[in-house]
Amino acid sequence: MRTGVRRRMGVEERRQQLIGVALDLFSRRSPEEVSIDEIATAAGISRPLVYHYFPGKLSLYEAALKRASEDLADRFVEPREGPLGRRLLRVMRRFFDFVDEHGPGFSALMRGGPSFGSSRTNALIDGVRQAAYVQILSHLDIKDPPARLELHIRSWISLAESTALIWLDGREIPRHELEIQLVHDFAALMAVSAASDDDMAAILRQVIANEPEDGPFGDLMGRLVTLAQP
Repeated sequence: MRTGVRRRMGVEERRQQLIGVALDLFSRRSPEEVSIDEIATAAGISRPLVYHYFPGKLSLYEAALKRASEDLADRFVEPREGPLGRRLLRVMRRFFDFVDEHGPGFSALMRGGPSFGSSRTNALIDGVRQAAYVQILSHLDIKDPPARLELHIRSWISLAESTALIWLDGREIPRHELEIQLVHDFAALMAVSAASDDDMAAILRQVIANEPEDGPFGDLMGRLVTLAQP
């Protein structure tokens, strides 16, 4: 009868394992609180072996952050089918799934990263924001956006980040309510711009024309009409 033998990992396989272990630890606690010794123990290897693959905690953090940023950017990818409001709601659900899974790490990342952070980590964060912007723009089917539309989308992405951070501090509001609220915010912010800008008004009309009454945007309009009634 043969006993189990630990398989020796290849270089890239070991690197990916360490990145996964580090990402898990960074997701549960802020990067400053995680030590190389903890990462080594969780990976089942020695501390010197961690340094064999990564020169320090910063490089390992950056590798873990790169994987996380790619994952987060993918959460904004959505088939261009059906009403925009429902598409955005699915995106927000996946976004909050990520926030829920990587709470402390997401919080540390969006609040400026760890004290030992670098410009590379900031570039990764900006890359996620840009990927989200491009995805939202594609759903509006606009290749050359007017300045107010770019401002609107980027402001909404920042609002989603801020909302998620506040939610993580106490989780006092059910996340499904915030997911819907952010979709409503997207329409409301667009309406504010449309009130004083012809280009935004045309875009808003096109969006509303394809929205069902029982969708997120239709629900918002119904609520606003009710509030306006005496």
